[in-house]
Amino acid sequence: MKPNISNTKQELAQDFSGYLATLLASKETAHIALSGGSTPKVVFDELAENFTEDIDWGKIHLYWGDERCVPPTNADSNYKMTVDHLISKISIPDENIHRIRGEADPRDEAERYAGLLQAKLPKKNGVPQFDLVILGMGDDGHTASIFPHEIGLWHSKKHCEVAVHPDSGQKRISITGSLINHAAAVAFLVTGENKAEKVGEILGKRGNYQKYPASLVHPKSGGLLWFLDKAAAQGIV
Repeated sequence: MKPNISNTKQELAQDFSGYLATLLASKETAHIALSGGSTPKVVFDELAENFTEDIDWGKIHLYWGDERCVPPTNADSNYKMTVDHLISKISIPDENIHRIRGEADPRDEAERYAGLLQAKLPKKNGVPQFDLVILGMGDDGHTASIFPHEIGLWHSKKHCEVAVHPDSGQKRISITGSLINHAAAVAFLVTGENKAEKVGEILGKRGNYQKYPASLVHPKSGGLLWFLDKAAAQGIV
C-alpha cells in the first residue's frame, strides 16, 4: 500500500478533500466517523471553504470515532472542534449529526453510542459498517482513543469502550477495532515530523510496531489509505 504524500499539511487537506468529494459523489447516503486533532481541523477548514459546491452534506451522516469526556462546549471536545471548523459552515441537517455525549457518564455513554451505531449504520454480514472512518495517529502510535497501554481495548467485542489517557488520566470514549476494521474505507491523516518514526515503523513493519494500536488497522475491505505530509513521511524507507 503506497501512502499519499503531500508537501505540506495544507496540501494534504486539499488532497484528502478531493478524495472525499469523489468518494461521496457516488453514494446516495454516507456514514462517516470523524477524528479530532490538529490535522482534521485543517481538513475541515478546507472542506468548508472550498468544497461546499462539491459535496451534498444533506446525504451524509457524521459520527465520531472518539471523544473526550467533557461537555460539548469544552475546548477539548472533538465535537466542538468539528462544529467550529465544519458543521457551522455547511448545510447539514441536525438529525444527521450523531455526537458522543462527552458530558454523560462514560460507561453509560459508551453503551448508548454503541447502540446508536448498531441502529443507525447499514449492516454488512450483520455488523454495522461505516462508509469511511477517518483516523489520526499520536506520536505514541495511538489511534482513535486506544493507547498503547490499553491496546487490548482494540480487540473488545463491544463497539465502544471507555479509554483513559496515559498522562492526563482523562477518560475518553472510543470505537473499537471491530468497527474500524469492518469499515468500507479507512483513512489516516497524519502530519508532522514527530509522527515520522512511528509512521516508518508501522508502514515498514519494523521495531516495536505491533505495540502501537495504529498498526492494527487492517480493514477487511482492503480500503486503507494513508495521507501524510512530507514531514510525517520522512521515516519511510
